[in-house]
Order: sequence, then structure tokens, then C-alpha cells
Amino acid sequence: MFSLFIAIHAIAATGVVLLGPIQIIRRTKDRKHRFIGRSWVILMYFVCTSGMFIYSLTGSFTLFHALAIWTFISTTLGVIAIRRGNVRRHIGMMVGSYLGALIAGIFAAAVPGREIPQLAVSDPGLLWSLVAAVIVAVTAWAIFVLRFVSGYDRQQEIVESANIVGNAEEGASGEPLTPAKLSEAGPVTA
Repeated sequence: MFSLFIAIHAIAATGVVLLGPIQIIRRTKDRKHRFIGRSWVILMYFVCTSGMFIYSLTGSFTLFHALAIWTFISTTLGVIAIRRGNVRRHIGMMVGSYLGALIAGIFAAAVPGREIPQLAVSDPGLLWSLVAAVIVAVTAWAIFVLRFVSGYDRQQEIVESANIVGNAEEGASGEPLTPAKLSEAGPVTA
């Protein structure tokens, strides 16, 4: 059971680390940003929750317990902030959560007594196969979202279509079209 929590934790953390730069670097914060962002938040929750189980199995409260709790809270506060329209706070919370995960990941991979360095020594083929599989899966998800998900918001599309309809209801002079003028007008093509 302990190994299962470590695997979930490591796979989700790798996804968090890989998706973070896409969210931070992309300039447009559109529907694609929300798709990737939601998957990033879910992965971050898996990281925090599985981390709590791993650390509870070691038998003591550690700095990583506190970090997992804080990251869970800050990620949630970032989601709440954007739902309330507070973009600045959202950015701060999400970038902070990402940097915390990145620093924890570097620490987990660099300290010799931790599980990742032990796996690198005992079974490097398994370690690098898992890393490659996660990279391929996360990259495929990001490419799918960036390529095939519409960047427009549904509300934005509704507003744009309402503007088109509103403009079609007015004549070239800006005055409303009456039924008599509509019968004089030619066919409308899209």
C-alpha cells in the first residue's frame, strides 16, 4: 500500500510540474487555460492527499505534512479567487503552489535517502520508464487541449452572436430594419 501512495504521489507531482509552465507561459487565459488548469488542480490535490498518506506511514509529522496542507489550501484559495474574479490573487496562489511543488520535487529527487533516488539506484529502468510514460501522457493531454479544445468561452460566443444578430437587425444606415425593408433586402449568406 505504501508503494501505491508513492506511485500516485510521484505521477501526479510530475504532471503538476509539467503542466505548470504551460499555464504560466501561455498569454491567453481562455477555455484551454481552464481545461488544463482544472486537470492541474486535480493533480495537485492528488499530490497533497497522497503525500499525507505517505508521511503518515512514516510515523511522524514532518515539514512535508505542513507543505502538503498549505499547498492544498493555497490551491483551493487560488480556485476561489478566480471564481470571484480576483485574477491577481489567483495568479499568486497558483504560481506559489507550483513553485512549492517544484521545490519539493527537487528535494525529493536529490536527497539520497528518499524513495526516488533509491529507485534510481535499485531499478533505473523502471524509474525512467515511469517518467517517460508520465511525460508522454501529460504532453498528449496538453497537445489535445491546445489543439482541439476551442479557445473561446461559451459566453463570449453568445455575446458575439448577439452582436451579429443585433447588427443584422439594423440597416446599413444604422436604423432598424422593418419588415418592409427586409423584403427589399437580398438573401443573407453566412
